Amino acid sequence: MNILQGGRMVRGCVQGDSIPDQFIPRLVELHRAGKLPVERLVTFYELADINQAVADSIAGKAIKPVLRMPK
Repeated sequence: MNILQGGRMVRGCVQGDSIPDQFIPRLVELHRAGKLPVERLVTFYELADINQAVADSIAGKAIKPVLRMPK
């Protein structure tokens, strides 16, 4: 696997490696202080635009693509 060349490692995690009782209040605190611009991290796409969402994610144009389901 090319990704493992050059000393890189693959590491998995389930549900994150944080302690939610500490981590979530800290995230809220950072957001309220203007230091965690969640609205800049999320890009919304209609379900029909799923291919564009994937392309933007791969290209680094969208950090967290979120698909909106049709009503």
